[in-house]
Amino acid sequence: MNIPAHHAAVIERANRGARLIARGMALNAVLAVIKITGGIAGDAYALVADGIESLCDIAISVLIWTGFKWAAQPPDANHPYGHGKAEAVSGLLTAVMVLGASAGVGWHAVAEIQHPQRQPHWWTLLILSAVIATKVVFSRRLDAVGRDTDSTALGAEAWHHLSDAISSAAAFIGISIAVAGGPAFGAADGWAALAASVVIAFNGVKISQKALNEVMDMAVPAKMENEVRALAARVPGVASLDKCRVRKSGLSYLVDIQIRVPGDLSVREGHGIAHAVKDTLLASRLRVTDVTVHVEPTLLGRTGPGA
Repeated sequence: MNIPAHHAAVIERANRGARLIARGMALNAVLAVIKITGGIAGDAYALVADGIESLCDIAISVLIWTGFKWAAQPPDANHPYGHGKAEAVSGLLTAVMVLGASAGVGWHAVAEIQHPQRQPHWWTLLILSAVIATKVVFSRRLDAVGRDTDSTALGAEAWHHLSDAISSAAAFIGISIAVAGGPAFGAADGWAALAASVVIAFNGVKISQKALNEVMDMAVPAKMENEVRALAARVPGVASLDKCRVRKSGLSYLVDIQIRVPGDLSVREGHGIAHAVKDTLLASRLRVTDVTVHVEPTLLGRTGPGA
């Protein structure tokens, strides 16, 4: 099966994101074992809560990985615009799971505050320091790839790893207070876990907002539309432009544009200009994978973009 270059590029971006997410799953598995084991041995509930969150992260990463693989499939008879929305849907489901994880950690944190357990051991701070550094580095890498591919789900995954680092930092502070203050500050561990749950919930809301905007075809930034207009306007034969609508679909964009051509051209000539506009946008760096071009004759006395 021959796949057009613009669709092949989408598949490559999706596979790149999927590979990075798979590495994140392996990282979370290792960190979950270390944090839960260290938390139980070191009497640090905040560390155990952090490890539980890492286990949730693995399930969420599987969901996002599946979304990427689905979104990479080219258009078919049942999905003529491709499967890009699967990427946004996986981001939305990720947000729901993040909010669920936040509620679970918060619930147990309150119980820990009400009934403090034994004082955490100082060496659990060494584990948290390593976790924070690892998570920040990996989150920055995910965010860079997410920006490069303009991926909602990958951006959500980057925020997810960063929230893990933030919750670990909160746990570090709580355990430090408990270690330094002694039994009188035993609840500091629980308060740290509660603070972490709030941060996680905040990130969940942000992820859901971005994913919902994409699922509901929110208008793209004006800069993107202006670039589409500029490329179309430079095609020979295009006298002016009317409507231009651009929507994001996963890792690519879909364009619906109306051009004006001289009214004395033949239908064949007008069709050729429209085809040239479509080819120009598909071949651009804008990651456009589908273009619908409407052709109208020029109106006397009107010139310029918007005519």
